[in-house]
Amino acid sequence: MRTNRFVLALAPALLACTGLAGLAHAQAPADPVIAKVNGAEIRVSDVTEAAQGLPAEYRGMPQNVLIPMLTDQLIDRAAIVVMARKAGLDKDPATARAIARAVDEALENAQMRKEIEPSLTDAAVLARYNKDIAGKDGEPEVHARHILVGSEADALKVIADLKKGGDFAAIAKDRSSDPGAGQGGDLGFFKKGDMVPEFSAVAFTLKVGEISDKPVKSQFGWHVIKVEERRAAPPPPFEQAQEQVRQTMIQEGVAKLLATARAGVTIERFNPDGTRRKLTDDVMPPGHPKP
Repeated sequence: MRTNRFVLALAPALLACTGLAGLAHAQAPADPVIAKVNGAEIRVSDVTEAAQGLPAEYRGMPQNVLIPMLTDQLIDRAAIVVMARKAGLDKDPATARAIARAVDEALENAQMRKEIEPSLTDAAVLARYNKDIAGKDGEPEVHARHILVGSEADALKVIADLKKGGDFAAIAKDRSSDPGAGQGGDLGFFKKGDMVPEFSAVAFTLKVGEISDKPVKSQFGWHVIKVEERRAAPPPPFEQAQEQVRQTMIQEGVAKLLATARAGVTIERFNPDGTRRKLTDDVMPPGHPKP
């Protein structure tokens, strides 16, 4: 399922971002007819939908330029559609299948909006944030230093000197090739995904005060790592996390909708050559969707 087809930006939001809000509010009805082609109506909502597909720089054009331009495009499309219907192209099998697919997609999106959108109110998203994120520990972080050298042999010498009591920060300043050598190799706090996998795999296994006993190889060279502190990152504020929470709720809603939809239909699967599969679970009565 391609959930990116589930468009939540409805006409009011689009009107605002394209500068068409004034037109909608200045006239009655709220979705006025702005052109007709052989009696077929073109409305403001058609223009806003066309504007949605424009690059961002065009959506910000003045409405006295944007509206006539898009209206002309819609008139052109409608005129060509009239020609195509007169030619009987809507009866062409390939065209008929394309029309059916477009209808199916419109219905799919409409059903998703109907089922999922009411659960995505600002209050619902905030409640989910408070339940799942607020007041809870965030992702683990470590505060570490490292010494970066060009060979495994050099890294082994560093480890040997540290075991003899050498000062990590001083050795980093003297021998590390990392840009942070001047700060004693201090990397500050970081999450596991902030560093290359080879580095994080070792850093997040070390205890506070512990130094890696073997050189760690990465694309940058050979590392010797010391962990200074560990902590859980603070939870992100609502303003930062709300879109992630909303997307999680959308994904859950889509999964629930799919399960319900499959439970209400009979699904039969066939081989690529059109022959029926012989597996007994390929024919599923209503209420038994295939996992």
